[in-house]
Amino acid sequence: MKTNIKKPKKTIEDYMKLPYRMVIVPDEEEGGYTLYFPDLPGCVTCVESLDEAKAMSEDAKREWLIAAFEDGIDIKEPQEEYSGQLRLRMPKSLHRQLSRRASEEGVSLNQYVVYELGRAVTR
Repeated sequence: MKTNIKKPKKTIEDYMKLPYRMVIVPDEEEGGYTLYFPDLPGCVTCVESLDEAKAMSEDAKREWLIAAFEDGIDIKEPQEEYSGQLRLRMPKSLHRQLSRRASEEGVSLNQYVVYELGRAVTR
């Protein structure tokens, strides 16, 4: 016999421990900085100096989570981060062609491959 037992929801403390990415934007007009969490829409705070950033951002995140819990808002977990590294295997002939083109352009093979991949995905 199967029962529909729902897994308990994470607690605020569980969410506080997750590695949410924080973005820091200097405020050119008024000075200080704006801090926000892209994965927590509307979770924003401002600080005068970067010394305040950790405490203020943690406070903003906690208050946002409390409000989300109270309002029944679905809380997303942090999005996957990407290292920017990719290992691939390719035919020797392609490796040779890419290496020659990179040399002709006067850049490293990595720089050339990144350039070509960037062009391919923006077409």
